[in-house]
Amino acid sequence: MFMNEYKRWFSFDLEDCDLYPELAKIKDNEGEIKDRFAVSLKFGTAGLRGVLGAGTNRMNIYVVRQATQGIANWVKKQGGSQTVAISFDTRLKSDVFSKTAACVLAANGINVRIYDSAMPVPALSFATRYYKCNAGIMVTASHNPSKYNGYKAYGPDGCQMTDAAAAIVYEEIQNTDVLTGAKLISFAQGVEDGLIRFVGDDCKKAFYEAIESRQVRPGLAKTAGLKLVYSPLNGSGLIPVTQVLKDIGINDITIVPEQEYPNGYFTTCSYPNPEIYDALEAGLKLAKECGADLMLATDPDADRVGIAMKCPDGTYELVTGNEMGVLLLDYICAGRIEKGTMPKDPVAVMSLVSTPLADAVAKNYGVELRKVLTGFKWIGDQILHLEEAGQEERFIFGFEESYGYLSGSYVRDKDAVVASMLICEMAAYYRSIGSSIKQRLEEIYAKYGRYLNKIDSFEFPGLSGMDKMAGIMQTLRDTPPTEIAGLKVAKVTDYKKTEETGLPAANVLVYSLEGGATVVIRPSGTEPKIKAYFTTLGKDLAEAQAQKDKLSASVKPWFD
Repeated sequence: MFMNEYKRWFSFDLEDCDLYPELAKIKDNEGEIKDRFAVSLKFGTAGLRGVLGAGTNRMNIYVVRQATQGIANWVKKQGGSQTVAISFDTRLKSDVFSKTAACVLAANGINVRIYDSAMPVPALSFATRYYKCNAGIMVTASHNPSKYNGYKAYGPDGCQMTDAAAAIVYEEIQNTDVLTGAKLISFAQGVEDGLIRFVGDDCKKAFYEAIESRQVRPGLAKTAGLKLVYSPLNGSGLIPVTQVLKDIGINDITIVPEQEYPNGYFTTCSYPNPEIYDALEAGLKLAKECGADLMLATDPDADRVGIAMKCPDGTYELVTGNEMGVLLLDYICAGRIEKGTMPKDPVAVMSLVSTPLADAVAKNYGVELRKVLTGFKWIGDQILHLEEAGQEERFIFGFEESYGYLSGSYVRDKDAVVASMLICEMAAYYRSIGSSIKQRLEEIYAKYGRYLNKIDSFEFPGLSGMDKMAGIMQTLRDTPPTEIAGLKVAKVTDYKKTEETGLPAANVLVYSLEGGATVVIRPSGTEPKIKAYFTTLGKDLAEAQAQKDKLSASVKPWFD
């Protein structure tokens, strides 16, 4: 079957000039043909993601057309505005794919609001809500290497698409021929017909105003003299992040020059993920040269942000997603109590694989901390429940350990723009009182205990990878471990058992160990890897790290 599909593509009049040479190059390589055509990219709640190239298992204009026709069919069954918002990041072909999606939607009589230049995930979520759209599309592969692209699909609430909606769209995609099944008009025709319109300045202005309204101590940053180095990692964060920071009074911003402007090849960091050191290396070098108080980097679609903080001895230290989540929760709570802006019965939300240190901080400030499945849509879902009860102002903060944060309900996905603003405001505040982010973090550890949260990832590439991952998870369910590194497993929580967790089903296993440590095993939703999350607690960092190392060594053979 895959050979027949390959031949059909090879003989088709392909519009993308990059695809035919690739198909010609592999004509005698059955393995390469199988990899591209044996399966199709799966559309799920995270939309699509895959390697750029020719075939049904690659990202190209035909797969984008097919997926967008599926979304169009779903939208046409809804009432409402019959409108879809579209944004895109700076990846290779992101602009092409966004316009391709707009053309398919317009051909189906659906209105489109598309950004005229690269804008981040939160801007897409905001526009979807602002224009009361039926759906939103964000063309991006987030922080994946440059050979990837994809798109995220959003529902009318600005949150990533629900399981039920994604299932309907997937069924429609299955009934749409990848090469010929999508309706299509030109972008120019869509504009002429009034179906394709650009996102207006009013929407952009409202987006920035919504972010800036989340300041905890308005005006403070203007006088603190914060010195910042920032890298958008060649992505979509440059304009929104710098505009918001300048609006709140932070003007001493040095941009990492080689990572300032769009570059979909990400030549200065092959993996543009602010969770890893390599992505921050150029920014750190510059921060040391100019003595910055803070170094900050956002990923290509600007929904995640990573930082390095200046320590009292002049060195720079990376801050983990868990640490920053706790620091921001602590700062927002203390600041809003001080300013009298804390709502009644405040609510914070975090993913279940994030640090239990946040539980202690929330309890200290009288904040209800809710735990949800991994994926920021579940944090957005909690905001929706509050909104439906007329209580959305209760939501003060949400975070996940993978460097995603949100304060406020104006969008329903993680937002590196508001996070960048709050991190800089927090740094400015501590600087103004003769302290620092580093000093505050050490105070938090001294008060609540030295928690350590680390992740090990195990990759399973190729067509057989998904099967191997499924087999590993099934083995762990069939024969659960009774001890890990000599520590007895006190409790196993299987998040597929909804009757036990009270949450939607998820492929997550949590091992609670005697003594308080935990190990969480979870396949990635977007990459061919299984992640092992370790949480340990010690009297100091060395003790917590030693326990993590023992747990890690004990777990590693599970993934061989």
